[in-house]
Amino acid sequence: MIQEIAPRRFDPSYRRQRPKKEDYLLHYEYNKVMLKKENGIFSLPRFAQVEKEVPRLEEKAEYLFSIDERAYFGVWDMTCPDFTDFVMEGLQIFQNFEPMYQAFAGITGSQIYRWRQSRKYCGCCGSPMAPGETERSMVCTACGYTEYPKISPAIIVAITNGDKLLMSRYAHGVYRRYALIAGYVEVGETFEECVRREVMEEVGLKVKNIRYYKSQPWAFSDTVMIGFTAQLDGDDTIQLQEDELSEAGWYTRDQVIAYEPCLSVGHEMMAAFKAGKIGS
Repeated sequence: MIQEIAPRRFDPSYRRQRPKKEDYLLHYEYNKVMLKKENGIFSLPRFAQVEKEVPRLEEKAEYLFSIDERAYFGVWDMTCPDFTDFVMEGLQIFQNFEPMYQAFAGITGSQIYRWRQSRKYCGCCGSPMAPGETERSMVCTACGYTEYPKISPAIIVAITNGDKLLMSRYAHGVYRRYALIAGYVEVGETFEECVRREVMEEVGLKVKNIRYYKSQPWAFSDTVMIGFTAQLDGDDTIQLQEDELSEAGWYTRDQVIAYEPCLSVGHEMMAAFKAGKIGS
């Protein structure tokens, strides 16, 4: 999965430090990221590569996180330099980006960017917000109200019916591959209760033997995905929620597609079912 970058080590601890020339620069504009393109190869830019193009670059930098000994900084107040090797590319580029740890860094930085952009003003009194001094937060300059990065919990579940797996396709959006049933956790709801509700709402089925599989940060949607396995409980007739799904069905192991690279916990569970590691 995209966050599995061992033997490299991701460190999200909050720090106040200045960038070095070999540290990485992350700059975003809406749903695009600035990359360096040389001979058709994309890479995350380093400060030494950008500083001659952008005045007072270090003053604009905000420390985000580190991978091993190298730090990654966000620079929000700049524009991509014209007539250079730097280009703006859609965030979907990180779904097939190499090396994998740089893809993880690039999409994780975008989550912090979106949060910062959506928290310019206080939701309580409307005054400007400013970055926290001791932790990753945004603090109201008037009333002191504090906001932390947006992380929305969601479940995703691999439902088996003997030697078949339930897979579906979304009714909306650009993602057209097969997927597992998933949804956001509601207020006052446990993860297991969310599994039961989402399955009933989207395909009209009951499930049993709900078991935790694995969790995953999924910065593409500001989400932490909680993966589960479950078994069909009773009738296998699917009642499709058509405003959410375009199709859903039961598929045998040889019919399941093992998507590569295996970026998500959903794709990992599909591959695990195909390999006989999930289900009877």
